[in-house]
Amino acid sequence: MKKIILIGGGGHCKSVIDVIEQEDEFQIIGIVDKPELLGTKVLSYPIIGNDSDLSNLAKKYQYALVTVGQIRSSALRMKIFDLAIKSGFSIPAVISPRAYVSKHAIVGTGTIVMHDALVNVNAKIGQNCIINSKALIEHDVIIEDHCHISTASVINGGTTVKANTFYGSNATSREYMEVGGFIKAGSVVK
Repeated sequence: MKKIILIGGGGHCKSVIDVIEQEDEFQIIGIVDKPELLGTKVLSYPIIGNDSDLSNLAKKYQYALVTVGQIRSSALRMKIFDLAIKSGFSIPAVISPRAYVSKHAIVGTGTIVMHDALVNVNAKIGQNCIINSKALIEHDVIIEDHCHISTASVINGGTTVKANTFYGSNATSREYMEVGGFIKAGSVVK
């Protein structure tokens, strides 16, 4: 089993841990978080370092994943993603075994597809995205880098979601449009 480091130990990290444990491809070695949390645990996994330790950890372990959530801004996820790559980690895409991703879809590096999400034919998802539980990504959708597509949201066919977008829970887009920025939960995007 491949060994992986998680970067960020908050609520999103717990959800990612659940996906990785069910996926059974990676063994979680530990979590990188704030220095004052060193020695504590998230679920049963230890905090083993902070951002300044990433280069040394990359000498021992090949894989890392950004497990910081994203609501108002993608800036922190982007910064950590870039830092992990510069430190020498490979950043895999992680897909829940309870998700459906078409064999004709593309999922970028560092993206996580959570439980019960659907990614349909010819969808293209960029790097470092969160496709959260029960999200529906329809045919021919393009989701650019560093986006969070929240729980139970719907992105209809042919829509493009611009980079760094937060797309709130239960938001629904019309088909063949371009959306970006901060989309509030429950929105109908026209």
